[in-house]
Amino acid sequence: MYRVVVGAGSARSAKFAFLAAAAVVVAGCSVSSDLLRTPTVERGPAMYGALVDNSIKIPAVPTGRVAAQYQRQIVTTPSRIVEYKPGTVVVDTGRRFLYLVKADGKSMRYGIGVGRAGFAWAGEATIKAKRRWPSWYPPKEMIARDPLAAEWANGMPGGLDNPLGSRALYLFEGNRDTLYRLHGTNDPRSIGKAISSGCVRLVNQDIMDLYKRVSVGTRVVVLGQPSLNLPDIAKFFTSLLDVYTL
Repeated sequence: MYRVVVGAGSARSAKFAFLAAAAVVVAGCSVSSDLLRTPTVERGPAMYGALVDNSIKIPAVPTGRVAAQYQRQIVTTPSRIVEYKPGTVVVDTGRRFLYLVKADGKSMRYGIGVGRAGFAWAGEATIKAKRRWPSWYPPKEMIARDPLAAEWANGMPGGLDNPLGSRALYLFEGNRDTLYRLHGTNDPRSIGKAISSGCVRLVNQDIMDLYKRVSVGTRVVVLGQPSLNLPDIAKFFTSLLDVYTL
């Protein structure tokens, strides 16, 4: 469980600054009909407020840092995804939205930031594992070229400095790990944007909310045109990007 902290500050270490610097904006978001609707924003003091979870203080998301359309909210399920049953997670990488389909024609919508790895794969999978404050393991290439990454050759423990954030959901096709992750971030400025590294990120408060609403075995559909051919995807993940392991 986690509790709300009022007025809690935050301090970022040099290591996190290094990791966050990799999340450079490379493209804007596509305009869709979703953006033309008047959003029904879920409001409340705890929605994006500061939290304490597992003795870790999560800073509040500064007011206005996440655009209104990318804030967590209940919306009418878009026509392009009405075919999916309630309980399905739909990731629309092009529009930078993640939907949790609900009953009665509604969905919970979250804003996301999408890294190069997030555009590398599209299809259907299931959530095979869920992790609170997951560990992060840099690939060999990153360890070789950067001493900060080399410090975590045996894994960076979960925490605010960890690029996977407060929660991670691991997607599998059958027993095959897709290497596709839905995870948290401490950089709310990246939400709604295409970024240079990582997979699909939500602010920590949103991934924690999604984490509570889904279970192992949940169906996940990732929309979009993958940027790599299937034979190249595994090589791409392991040689160029952060490797997200269990």
